[in-house]
Amino acid sequence: MSRFRRVQDVCRSDWSLVLNTSHSRRLRSSGAASRSHAAAAEHAAGTQPGHKPRLRAIDLAQKIQQEKVKEKGAASPSLSAQDRRVTELRRLTRQLQKVHPNVLARHLDRGVLFQDRDVVVVNKPYGVPLHGGSGDGSGVTSISSVLPVLAKMMNGMKSGSQLFPCLRLEKETTGTLLLARSEEVAEHILNLHRNNQVQSKYWVVTVGVPVPSEGVIDIPLIEREVTGPQPHFKMALSPLYRLKESGDGMTRVRAHRQAHGAVTKYRVLDSSSGCSLVELQPLTRVKHQMRVHMALGLACPILGDHKYSHWSKLAPQNLPERVLGKLGLEQTKVRYLPLHLHARQLTLPENSRQPDISVSCPLPKYFTSTLRRLHLALPDEQEPE
Repeated sequence: MSRFRRVQDVCRSDWSLVLNTSHSRRLRSSGAASRSHAAAAEHAAGTQPGHKPRLRAIDLAQKIQQEKVKEKGAASPSLSAQDRRVTELRRLTRQLQKVHPNVLARHLDRGVLFQDRDVVVVNKPYGVPLHGGSGDGSGVTSISSVLPVLAKMMNGMKSGSQLFPCLRLEKETTGTLLLARSEEVAEHILNLHRNNQVQSKYWVVTVGVPVPSEGVIDIPLIEREVTGPQPHFKMALSPLYRLKESGDGMTRVRAHRQAHGAVTKYRVLDSSSGCSLVELQPLTRVKHQMRVHMALGLACPILGDHKYSHWSKLAPQNLPERVLGKLGLEQTKVRYLPLHLHARQLTLPENSRQPDISVSCPLPKYFTSTLRRLHLALPDEQEPE
């Protein structure tokens, strides 16, 4: 009996040894497998054991974005009021000056004000020229260069349609821009314009208040060279009358052969803070006609007109302290002010197929912001929208 117990104890001891040995082998195998998996993961990440894993592209992009947000948050409080104002002006006026043609065409497509089978009226943005641009080395995309893309967008991306510019708007002018769907229609509109049958009304903000508050400016214009350190050309007044030497009346003078007749109707809509909101209706279309008539004819230059605010030099417009305060600018930052000249309304005469076409264009954001700052009210409104 005792021999049986000793044999039983030996068997139990051997069995425990087998179990312990098997368990140790499993533990060693598991540890080796874990180390193998870790090494494989490190190798898959492209790093050597003991080194930090390399950032994935998405992790790197997120890290860069977070750093940009931190930098923007840290920089914002340091911007002065002047810098914030300049940033606002640049944002509102330079969005579309150097963009891909498709981007400009899409913007014009969203800004269609009127269209029928003959004409299209779009909202022209600030700082975008009607002609030139893309091929002249400036990097600015012109409206004419994107008209084929715009025509295709308006025709459901089908080819075959065309658009032609009719009446020119300056690069710095915003508002109603008339396009024709055929060359024949474009020529017909030009003939209407020559006969003074196309009516255009512009809204401008002027520095100063015109006196009288309504009238007609009928002074021919001529292009002259300005000499000095910066020689350049400007349009100038070429009046047909001058004061008599005695000072008691006017006398007519001979018209200059190179002068162009120019007539502009004007009406003050509101005035405040030494500035005015004025409606202009040009009855002729001479280069820079409205700008010269306001600056040199009425001594009330258009706000942001840095070309005609000085005659003998090229320099930013000089503004009174009161106006600078209202605009939130210092004189050193005035060069960022855009020209406040907006093609507000366009009217085409009736024909055999349709009645008069009258299209109005909303004001750009920088224009309405200026009206608010100067406390100038739109007609029949208390505050600008």
